[in-house]
Amino acid sequence: MENVPSAADEGSSVEEDTAQKRSGLVKRLASVSNQLKRLTSKPRGLDRSKSTAGQALKGLKFICKTDCGAGWTALEKRFDKITATTGGLLHKSKFGECIGMNSKDFALELFDSLARRRHMSGDVIGKKKLKDFWEQISDQRFDSRLMTFFDMMDKDCNGRLTRDEVREIISLSSSCNNLSTIQKKADEYAAMIMEVLDPDHIGYIMMDSLKSLLLEAETQSISTNREERKKMSDIISEKLRPTLDPNLLRRWYRRLRFFVLDSWQRIWVIALWLTIMAILFVYKYIQYKNREVYEVLGNCVCLAKGAAETLKLNMALILLPVCRNTITWLRHKTRLGVFIPLDDNLNFHKVIAVGITVGVGIHSVAHLACDFPRLIAATPERYMPLGKFFGEEQPKNYLHFVKSTGGITGLVMVLLMAIAFTLALPWFRRGKLEKKLPRPLKKLASFNAFWYTHHLFIIVYILLVLHGYYLNLSKEWYKKTTWMYLAVPLALYTGERLIRAFRSSIETVEVVKAAVYPGNVLTLHMSRPTNFKYQSGQYMFINCPAVSSFEWHPFSITSAPQEDYLSVHIKSLGDWTKAIKGVFSEVSKLTPVGDMLHGENINPNFPRVMIDGPYGAPAQDYKKYEVVLLVGLGIGATPMISIIKDIINNMEAKEHAQLNQPGKNSQHGKIIETFRTRKAYFYWVTREQGSYDWFKNIMNEIAERDKSKIIELHNYCTSVYEEGDVRSALIHMLQSLNHAKSGLDIVSGTRVMSHFAKPNWENVYKQIAMDHPGSNVGVFYCGAPALTKELRHLALEFTHKTRTKFSFHKENF
Repeated sequence: MENVPSAADEGSSVEEDTAQKRSGLVKRLASVSNQLKRLTSKPRGLDRSKSTAGQALKGLKFICKTDCGAGWTALEKRFDKITATTGGLLHKSKFGECIGMNSKDFALELFDSLARRRHMSGDVIGKKKLKDFWEQISDQRFDSRLMTFFDMMDKDCNGRLTRDEVREIISLSSSCNNLSTIQKKADEYAAMIMEVLDPDHIGYIMMDSLKSLLLEAETQSISTNREERKKMSDIISEKLRPTLDPNLLRRWYRRLRFFVLDSWQRIWVIALWLTIMAILFVYKYIQYKNREVYEVLGNCVCLAKGAAETLKLNMALILLPVCRNTITWLRHKTRLGVFIPLDDNLNFHKVIAVGITVGVGIHSVAHLACDFPRLIAATPERYMPLGKFFGEEQPKNYLHFVKSTGGITGLVMVLLMAIAFTLALPWFRRGKLEKKLPRPLKKLASFNAFWYTHHLFIIVYILLVLHGYYLNLSKEWYKKTTWMYLAVPLALYTGERLIRAFRSSIETVEVVKAAVYPGNVLTLHMSRPTNFKYQSGQYMFINCPAVSSFEWHPFSITSAPQEDYLSVHIKSLGDWTKAIKGVFSEVSKLTPVGDMLHGENINPNFPRVMIDGPYGAPAQDYKKYEVVLLVGLGIGATPMISIIKDIINNMEAKEHAQLNQPGKNSQHGKIIETFRTRKAYFYWVTREQGSYDWFKNIMNEIAERDKSKIIELHNYCTSVYEEGDVRSALIHMLQSLNHAKSGLDIVSGTRVMSHFAKPNWENVYKQIAMDHPGSNVGVFYCGAPALTKELRHLALEFTHKTRTKFSFHKENF
């Protein structure tokens, strides 16, 4: 019988909780108060020998490498070019372009502050005055840079900053960094700075106070390393330093060895495929070289038939990489993933497509440019033995071959394949050519065009069987082997499509909540079918009949396996995603963006949604590693969100099992034992501040539940200039103040402090290598292909040059 607490016990518990909360609040306020006092009580003479000042010397840079600040020589050349038509006078509107600062508004404010300091009026300057400006901007002394920054804020040049002046520079800084949320709260943040730096409410602050606050912000971003850690870092850096071996053969061997160790699975699969292709080609070539048609058609017929044999197998193989249920089953139930790169299924699909293209080219050219002309030009005596194959009457022109069943089916197949293969190229599939195409052809550069034209394969396979049946040189049925190659793969693929249709019809889901977030992201929370079992990192297909009855699109599941609902986040990038966002936006206009109420508030007006899955993905293998590095670029964070929630759930379950059932070997305990992950690093890189709204609640939940600090969350906002740049210095200062005051980050709105600009990925790998020497680290990346090469290269380099092994996995989407 369960122990039910009495009312008295409940009351006592509530009082204790209230007291604890009140005590925690008092401690927090005291901590913030002490910190604010410490900020305002900095001594005016700061010791430059200490680490704080040393770090601060790196800050407040007006020109950074991304702004092309290459010194006065480069600046002088730009000045001469810009002022070639203005008589050597530079207008302030061109000042930013001239000095290499791409933030136009910020450059204008900088120009005005420099002019005010020199009591200048007017909007133009000459080269001599520009050099004077440049010497102040590029001054390496921190005090000089601080003075320039202070002058930008001090519009009336009285050496004091008022609340209005602080608010203006906050608004300007947030605008330069595309931080609209901060810009809207500029007045609130200006009041916070005045509260800290003007505790006596005299109405202004001085430069020394601003200096102290900037140094304090710098200090909070510094982690002090022990001497041993520094030595280890230096050792790793030394190992990673590229060294050029004078021996060319040794260099070549080292590169080859690294390549083979990293790609041995792909190498043997491709080698096996090429070997089989070569065997089939040579077999058919020799076979037809020994037949009587060789006397007339020569090597042409051998080439055509050899290519046709490889085409039969490739047309069968190309279906296997897209049999997702089969691949998922192989991933779960077998250990073939150790030898076969199941994660490269789509890449293998593309490789086979290239093989088909080559085969079609050889087969078609050999027939059209060689076989047919030879038959037409053959003498009656030479043609006579071939009459049993091509008819007693010798063909007189090309039309004879074109109007035959083999000719029609062959030409139509080539045309359909050309359409499908062309529109499958990234330039068309990802819409990269949409703006360059004329209006009538714009729809060809879209995912929809790729989706529908790729289904022309149904017609192609029907024509392929007919083409292989009406052969001229093989009359016996058992020699017409096209259907034999295709039978099993076609049956398997057809079965998969039937399973999808059947499963989606019985696994009905109801949309519990739909919300549209900044960045054109639609999130759907759906009821979870009883038998829908999945793992974190997997994905499922979604169909919305209100948009299209035929289109199914894959999306990573963002909910955790332990949760009783399913969720996906859909970014509007193509026709279908834009359409489904529009459909749900109309229905959920009044739905607030917030926590979901499981099983409640189901809107009957939501469009019907069908799901199919789950399907295996590289990210689901994270449980094999004790340490994982999860990297999400933009919407690529979706599979990683499910993983970090799953890690927390599994760790809590393990701790609960150890406390309540010590020594028991239950089934649940076995599941927990298979979960090997002990540390996770999650790096989310996004361009837009609004993107953090997608997973704000989840980030806060993880930060609160992760008592053992299993997961390190790192958010990077690339729209913000790198830390140390003058344009982001005030944002960094506000970030430190607000986090100390409320525990929230002003950029992401979560408990996780955001970083600025892009991560230094080599340093990320280095930190993990130092913290986990000898470990096998799983690196899982989901995002645009641009970063794949760098992350894969670093994983390979650190694996071969340090004691830590990094296994890289790329999510294909």
